[in-house]
Amino acid sequence: MTSSDSRSGSGSAVPRLVVAAPSSGSGKTTVATGLMAALAGRGLAVSPHKVGPDYIDPGYHALATGRVGRNLDAYLCGPELVGPLFLHGSRGCDIAVVEGVMGLYDGVAGEGELASTAQAAKLLRAPVVLVVDASSQSRSVAALVHGFVSWDPEVRIGGVILNKVASDRHEALLREAVDSVGVPVLGVLRRAAPVETPSRHLGLVPVAERGSDAVDAVTAMAAMVADGCDLEALVGLARSAGALSCAGWEAGEVLASSPPPPLPVPTPGAAAPGPPLSALNGPRPQAPDGLKARVAVAGGAAFTFSYAEHAELLAAAGAEVVTFDPLRDEELPEGTAGLVIGGGFPEVYASELSANEGLRKSVAELALSGAPVAAECAGLLYLCRELDGLPMCGVLDASARMSERLTLGYRDAVALSDSALTGAGTRMRGHEFHRTVVEPGAGAAPAWGMRAPERRVEGFVERGVHASYLHTHWAAEPGVARRFVERCRTS
Repeated sequence: MTSSDSRSGSGSAVPRLVVAAPSSGSGKTTVATGLMAALAGRGLAVSPHKVGPDYIDPGYHALATGRVGRNLDAYLCGPELVGPLFLHGSRGCDIAVVEGVMGLYDGVAGEGELASTAQAAKLLRAPVVLVVDASSQSRSVAALVHGFVSWDPEVRIGGVILNKVASDRHEALLREAVDSVGVPVLGVLRRAAPVETPSRHLGLVPVAERGSDAVDAVTAMAAMVADGCDLEALVGLARSAGALSCAGWEAGEVLASSPPPPLPVPTPGAAAPGPPLSALNGPRPQAPDGLKARVAVAGGAAFTFSYAEHAELLAAAGAEVVTFDPLRDEELPEGTAGLVIGGGFPEVYASELSANEGLRKSVAELALSGAPVAAECAGLLYLCRELDGLPMCGVLDASARMSERLTLGYRDAVALSDSALTGAGTRMRGHEFHRTVVEPGAGAAPAWGMRAPERRVEGFVERGVHASYLHTHWAAEPGVARRFVERCRTS
């Protein structure tokens, strides 16, 4: 099996398969990541994808393949973008592996199949490999597999991987049962000591925090899959995927067709604009016409949550995107005209972030100058006055703390205030995922009005700052990046 054997001449026909399961906890992350790594180890260029909004699994996928892990989310971006975003990510690859989310048919509550793994498989015309935890069953596995195969005839389950199999005898019973359903068994993974993938309050510990331990874990997953699965049969199944009729997503093209970005106007009731930085520390550098505006994007172990398309859209809109690490860098990159702080785990690194007084001051000065600052979830916490009693940047007059309660789920939101990201009235879908509380939860000019699942206001718009718990996917509204970069040039 070589790259030349499997490379497709057309991006729309790239071999692909979806790794799904009857429920969470069945082992699909281990199988999907291990399969990606095993195929990459055989010289294939593997395109890694994840159904849903999750940021952590794609980090392991990237480690397994050497390529950026990308999300496919029909709720955040709309079903019409699943195919184009997949083709964008898989361009030039020999094969694509898509890890599902939750159980195969689980989607948005009350919305049928929306954002489910099954819907993604249908949109991608991809066969499904069902990973079944067989640890406490034998012949009953036939009924389970039959149910999943027959539930939706448009979902093509092309094979089963049996996980947590106890013995040769157990394997024989399971194979006989699955054979009766007419679905091939493409792999058997024995019950063994689990691969070391530690978890904490929001799921797996991200790759960026684990270093060589993460490499060892992915290597172990690859060995398990290579030893227990028929890789040739899996590649053959992937080659049976149907061609896609859509074109690949391109940041430059979608920006060219997006509406021009009107600049923010004062919002009634909003905080008054702050004094220009020239009144404080001298003029802030601005990008002359024709030159790229420098946008600093937070990275490192504390801020690992980001969709790759955001940086691609910023660059296509005319930004020079520069990554910095708030745990290590003592000031923002020179010439920073705008700042993006995504999600992550500042609560885990609160002491280190607080101790970096130089960067906290640099961020506060940039925000006070009126420069555009986009902060999501972890970024919101970092901009607060304090986090668990430790000083943060103090851009927002709010305090943050850890909470026992998990806030999790999709949100339907509308922008309530003109900002560096959106005009008032812009409707976007997003996702919340945190165990923290910010008090107050909204400023005088809230960022969002949540329409579903419950109505409430949330977030802050002050000067050029847009800070909120809501994670959004800018591919759904590319004008967000264009507006942000334009504000970098004019603020």
